[in-house]
Amino acid sequence: MIVNKQPTLKLSFLGGVGEVGKNMLAVEYGDDMIIVDAGVAFPSDDMPGIDLIIPDFNYIQVNKHRVKAIILTHGHEDHIGAMPYLMRQIDAPVYATKLTAALVENKLREHKGVRFKINIVKPKTVINAGVFSIEFLKVTHSISGSLALAVTTPAGIWFHTGDFKLDLTPIDGEPMDMARMTDISKKGVLLLTCDSTNAERTGFSMSERKVGQTLDALFAQNKIKRIIIATFASNIHRIQQIFNICEKYERKVLPTGRSMVNVCEIANKIGELKFNKEIIADMTKVDKYDDDKICIVCTGSQGEPNSALSRMAAGEFKKIEINENDCVIFSASAIPGNEAGINTVINGLYKKGASVIYESLAEVHVSGHAYQEEIKIIMSLLKPKFFIPVHGEYRHLISNAKIAMELGINKRNIHIPDLGESISVTPTTIRKTGTVPAGVKVIDGHDISDAGGSVQRDRLLLATEGLCVVLLTISARSSVLTSKPEIITRGFLYGKSNQNIIEEARDLLINAIIQVNFKSQDWTIIKDSIKKTLTTFFFKKLKRKPMIMTIIVETN
Repeated sequence: MIVNKQPTLKLSFLGGVGEVGKNMLAVEYGDDMIIVDAGVAFPSDDMPGIDLIIPDFNYIQVNKHRVKAIILTHGHEDHIGAMPYLMRQIDAPVYATKLTAALVENKLREHKGVRFKINIVKPKTVINAGVFSIEFLKVTHSISGSLALAVTTPAGIWFHTGDFKLDLTPIDGEPMDMARMTDISKKGVLLLTCDSTNAERTGFSMSERKVGQTLDALFAQNKIKRIIIATFASNIHRIQQIFNICEKYERKVLPTGRSMVNVCEIANKIGELKFNKEIIADMTKVDKYDDDKICIVCTGSQGEPNSALSRMAAGEFKKIEINENDCVIFSASAIPGNEAGINTVINGLYKKGASVIYESLAEVHVSGHAYQEEIKIIMSLLKPKFFIPVHGEYRHLISNAKIAMELGINKRNIHIPDLGESISVTPTTIRKTGTVPAGVKVIDGHDISDAGGSVQRDRLLLATEGLCVVLLTISARSSVLTSKPEIITRGFLYGKSNQNIIEEARDLLINAIIQVNFKSQDWTIIKDSIKKTLTTFFFKKLKRKPMIMTIIVETN
């Protein structure tokens, strides 16, 4: 008997679901695969020493011979940050808009030996990658060159929104291509995957132009003050407005902070950020400008310890000293988890006499992600049969799924994905069909590291409990102790008042090992015994469990 097998589209979620950041999606049909985005996430406080978090690429590496294209929807770090590490492992054509490509190429300069060609695409461009026909559509977001994807497959049309918002008055004058979305919907959209970041927020998000109006008013109110604005370096539309306002008020602009300087130079070079180069201030002469003739645009809106604004607030920025004639504007919202660092910077600025303006005090930031009513408009335009919410924590995905149900999409046609889950879609069905290796790899320095597991536990232990080093000196002839054990502590005992605890610990060790013949016993067993003895002692005395290291030295 012949069985008619339905064409099947398979999506595997390697990042960006159940979490914010680390966006990555593998899409397959038959023997062909495409990858959408390769982003990073940033480490939490319980990951000391880690620089970045990237997706686990194992599934892609195993299937690298099947990868027909890597598509980058836009240039934010949570969508492109992992590209240098991914391209060490696979060789496939990459497609991106001009700004996204420039930002990725700039990252590659820090990764010697990683080379790949990026194909520049524009909205309305169509490319073929195996069985996939991919059309790029213009969307509005908080960075130029953002794309949605309309992908024609043998199973039907899959539409991926990428990160988007519905801004009817965008800074670049190019709104979302909703007319083309309407045309695509007439063909029938099998599956929609949609940005969920702001799916909990009711109503509509503000236009980016509203921020420009607020900033203009703040410049007018602070005509005699020096103005310092902290924002995301990648928010080219925000930076463009700042340049325009500075030109209006005859102020020089000083981009400050490595990423801010780099992005401004890159965006200006390719025509995405337009300004007269004479407006740029000279950092070496920054202290020579009158306060009312300069605006400093810098990194540090998230309170990052080594950012330009953090160093200014701490009095550690050589050329710029904060004073009472400074107006500091945080033109960004706090990313969850960064609140403490931001508050530290704000308090430091206040202590130096500056006036500080942030989101709760004025409309100095708008989100780049769609609110509920904007999501409803896109869903209503596209009329998908099946729906998968992406890009957000689980609560965001749930909220987006509820929006879909409100618009009449049947609950059984909606699937909320988990990290590593594979979902298969046919013209008539959507279902989970398995899992793939997924999770996180960490960047410790420049390289992908296994600094997870035991290494992270050791770092956390050192950070929270401290370190105790025991030095034992034994005779090479008799294999017994030649002197009392030396105990060195760091991070949990303070001053001479605790010297008696060290003496007590030393006496405890002597009683435990004085009769030990180090020649006849396994040193590993002896070290484990010392560790258990001191761990119990310190916890009883101090309610601390420091890391215990024992060093045994043989002498003549």
